[in-house]
Amino acid sequence: MNKAKRTPLDLMDDIYSLAHWLTGSETKATELVNSTYLNVDNESSDSEIFSTFRTCYLESLDQDDKCDLPETPCFSRETPETQLLKQIADIRLSVLLSAISGLKHRAISRIIGKPLTTIRVWLSEGRKSLVHSTRFESLFLPMDSYIRSDVS
Repeated sequence: MNKAKRTPLDLMDDIYSLAHWLTGSETKATELVNSTYLNVDNESSDSEIFSTFRTCYLESLDQDDKCDLPETPCFSRETPETQLLKQIADIRLSVLLSAISGLKHRAISRIIGKPLTTIRVWLSEGRKSLVHSTRFESLFLPMDSYIRSDVS
């Protein structure tokens, strides 16, 4: 069975969902979607669109960090903390690409630019981490925890 090629507009819901899960904010997610779609055209493949999204997301992380860093020419912006932050972002993105967009390991490997074995490890560990994340746990809180106790 041939799978029909999806257009960039067909992927917009997936891109927005990814952005919202990664940023936790509607405003930041919208900005991330907008910056992604400014850098793709109608002929872009799924991989190109997701790679562009990844680039825009990592750049947005850099923008957040620039506020905290001094403006000296000898200071390298690629600190170990920044590298770790980017790796964590790539792990989360890998899991979300698999879960939300249904991408196979090999496609995720091409998008992230890491070996297939690395992606497989990241997906395994990232899924375990996702189960313990606050956002995921909040989905399963009992309904009575949403009700304020001071309401009469």
